[in-house]
Amino acid sequence: MQKVLMKGCEAIGEAAIKSGCKYFFGYPITPQNEIPEYMSRRLPQVGGVYLQSESEVAAINMIFGGAGAGIRVMTSSSSPGISLYSEGLSYLAGAGLPCLIINVMRGGPGLGGIQPSQSDYFQATKGGGHGDYRLIVFAPSTVQEAVDLVSKAFDLADKYRNPAMILADGIIGQMMEPVIFPETKPKEYDKSWATTGRQGKRPQNIVKSLLLNPEELEKWNWELKRKYDTIRETEQMAEEYMLDDADYMIAAYGTTARICRTSIQQLRDEGYKVGMLRPITLFPFPDKFFARYMGKIKFIFDVEMSTGQMIEDVKLSTLCRIPVHFHGRTGGMVPSPEEIAEKFKELVAKEK
Repeated sequence: MQKVLMKGCEAIGEAAIKSGCKYFFGYPITPQNEIPEYMSRRLPQVGGVYLQSESEVAAINMIFGGAGAGIRVMTSSSSPGISLYSEGLSYLAGAGLPCLIINVMRGGPGLGGIQPSQSDYFQATKGGGHGDYRLIVFAPSTVQEAVDLVSKAFDLADKYRNPAMILADGIIGQMMEPVIFPETKPKEYDKSWATTGRQGKRPQNIVKSLLLNPEELEKWNWELKRKYDTIRETEQMAEEYMLDDADYMIAAYGTTARICRTSIQQLRDEGYKVGMLRPITLFPFPDKFFARYMGKIKFIFDVEMSTGQMIEDVKLSTLCRIPVHFHGRTGGMVPSPEEIAEKFKELVAKEK
């Protein structure tokens, strides 16, 4: 297979098409505009449909319609736009509808700035909308991984009838890297529940999240909870990097984890036994991976491009039995490998 040099946003769009996505609904916002731009050009070439909605609220409800018809459908936005999606995301999860949402994060809060950030972790993993619902959330650290996770996200969305999200940032969205698109046929899943027209041949399908009977709604909410528990148990993904002999662990995801790799190499050269655990799924959070190192690691150094959001899950995953320290940059500021290494060495010095 031949490698192709592509910008992250465009590679995500092509990966979606190769995964069987034929419909895209969205609204422009930086730094993800290259996704809808690419889809507007490519989808008509493969018999698909691109439609720019009049707003983010309209876009997510168009996604509801497409997903309800059983097709593979995708949208993309960035931080404030995802906030506007929140009500629709809750409806999608409540109705058990599979789809893919791409969030190329920018700095916040408010309008913030278009520089890269990781300040949407809570929004993505704790439910940005109302009610007891969860999204399946992936966090790529390279353009190639973003391409690979698009297919994975569509598959798990269909498997569990649940919205999935890829949480990227402006660096991954805008950088160019060589990528390979796997030549795999999209998997087919049972969609007998979809509103495809029954022509008198089957019972009527109704896709909804409105359940006015409290007993019926409670029963459905517990069914969703059981589904989320199954996802937690079976779908955790993480990368363990140089942890075999490590005394210390860095926890980071996405672009930040990529930077931390260089920090670790520098620290290893100076004699520090440090490795990294990189969550690939943010929901389900890979707590099983972290639990393996209880009793082996002196402390965990959590590094994020935020004021500290993933750190809560890191602490919970180790039952707060391992000290967890934090270093963050925010507002679009990106930590350097040297900066991370120096902060780490300061923590080790305090420990002695």
